[in-house]
Amino acid sequence: MYSGELEVQAKRKAIAVLQDEINRILNASRSLATLPDLMLKKNKSEIKSTLEQIETIEEEVESLRRKITRDVADVGGLIINRENLLNTAYTMDEIAGYITGIAFKLSNIKPATLKLADFGKDLTDLIELVVDEVYKLNEIIRSLNSNAASSIELAQDTQKIEREIDTKYRQLTIKVLDEISNTKELLLVKDVIEGIEEMADKCQSVSDSFILLALSL
Repeated sequence: MYSGELEVQAKRKAIAVLQDEINRILNASRSLATLPDLMLKKNKSEIKSTLEQIETIEEEVESLRRKITRDVADVGGLIINRENLLNTAYTMDEIAGYITGIAFKLSNIKPATLKLADFGKDLTDLIELVVDEVYKLNEIIRSLNSNAASSIELAQDTQKIEREIDTKYRQLTIKVLDEISNTKELLLVKDVIEGIEEMADKCQSVSDSFILLALSL
């Protein structure tokens, strides 16, 4: 078998692990999107269950990141752009960490604050945009092995969503500063929306990495 064929096989194996990672991140982000409503309903058991589920998924993503690190190390110099694969896996690990951090801070915001000026809905809308972005990443990686050109087109959609998130992030930041007077609550909400925006930036980085992978297949 030619070394080029071996490289393609190694890349496809690595992409399969990345796909497992992004599937779990998608599930975690969807769980995160339910949290504001659970907070408003003061559903403590469901809140606890959701937080535990998100933490478990983060651990699973970390395990997959370690797996891809071992797999890439095993093939040595066979994969030319192995640094991009590893950077992608580590960035996805960071995304899972952001979800856990956002969920923890969100769960400590008082329901009264979420009711104030409809902040609960604002946060849900912002998180759902990130869910859309992660879903696009899932579509991109699914298309990598079958239609690389399509994956490049899909990557443009993540850029549009990321710009929409940036706009909503700025609007919500101003609204938070105007409406929330309690310092502790202000800091918590501000940290949550900043975490969501930073998570969206990481998603864009992964999308860019996927484009490089698509071009190399």
